[in-house]
Amino acid sequence: MTEQSLRELLESVSTGRQSIDEAVARLRQLPFEDLGFAKVDHHRSIRCGGPEVIYCQGKAPRQVVAIFGKCVESGVNVLATRASTEVYRAVAAAHRDAEFHETPGMITLRQRDKTPSTGTIAIVSAGTSDLPVAEEARITAEMMDQTTATFYDVGVAGIHRLLAYSAALQAASVVVVVAGMEGALPSVVGGLVDCPVIAVPTSIGYGASFGGVAALLAMLNSCAAGVTVVNIDNGFGAGFAAALINRMSGSRDR
Repeated sequence: MTEQSLRELLESVSTGRQSIDEAVARLRQLPFEDLGFAKVDHHRSIRCGGPEVIYCQGKAPRQVVAIFGKCVESGVNVLATRASTEVYRAVAAAHRDAEFHETPGMITLRQRDKTPSTGTIAIVSAGTSDLPVAEEARITAEMMDQTTATFYDVGVAGIHRLLAYSAALQAASVVVVVAGMEGALPSVVGGLVDCPVIAVPTSIGYGASFGGVAALLAMLNSCAAGVTVVNIDNGFGAGFAAALINRMSGSRDR
């Protein structure tokens, strides 16, 4: 349940369109619903600004389907991350409108009308190999009604590719920068813009990248002010944080 849907419910009771008993029936499963193997948090939107997101990795398809269904019943936009094709097929069998995003392995189902943000979140990736994480950030932000712009394959190996988009990056409210290898790109972007930069290290790289640890350490040691870092391959966390920042900042005068 979202804050908007709660307001709509209370208004319907106050105007007599719904009885108190009907409202109680809708609220009975709040603040969470116990499925035995999972406790679905229906109050997450009201507390945190976004509904609970289903992390599919490690869950059986039937478990994802059950959780997904309860989220659908609550009326929120539903987002599932790290989903396989097998999981999507199971979800789609029960929810035909669910959409699968193959590159990041995400399942989405929009139930509420989109209210686009005023500011823009720029999603930047160093290379094409970083796209699964970058797309995870983009889709997460867009499911939270954020406007995004993408700048992919603009890593430091060809810095002119990035500099060609300097003006567009400087117009963004938040920039999410996704990079593997040595993880230098967020520092470069941080030196170009006056908005928050969220750095996402990826596990892409040769042996000495240590599965993203090299990029993570480089980003944590960035000399550019305004750069913060999320965990390795955590596009979801970056997209969610960027959405919260953009909601608070609103449009930026230029």
